[in-house]
Amino acid sequence: MLGLGPATRVYVATGAVDMRKGFEGLFGLVRDELGRDPLSGHLFLFSNRSRTRLKVVFWDGSGLWVCAKRLEKGRFHWPEAGAGQTSVAMRQEELAMLVAGLDLSQAKPRRGWLRIEKAN
Repeated sequence: MLGLGPATRVYVATGAVDMRKGFEGLFGLVRDELGRDPLSGHLFLFSNRSRTRLKVVFWDGSGLWVCAKRLEKGRFHWPEAGAGQTSVAMRQEELAMLVAGLDLSQAKPRRGWLRIEKAN
């Protein structure tokens, strides 16, 4: 089972990925394209061009997980990134909504619900 702790971050690749990629291919994308450590314990999410399939890469400390989901109808509402960004960070709650088919651009947390720390 995937056990995601509160320190686990979720990174969503903004570009389309060839869904034929397996463990080594996705591992290389995390390292080379996203500039992240695939063995960090964070979760990395990829999608195909049509946004009907996604793959998740996750290191649990003893091995690498690659999980996939294919939609029968519709598309995932993928987050958009700013210019030059290869990935977008999201909270675990947002990941659950994305995988469930909800449009994150139309969802917003209630005021005061989420503590956001400002960067100095």
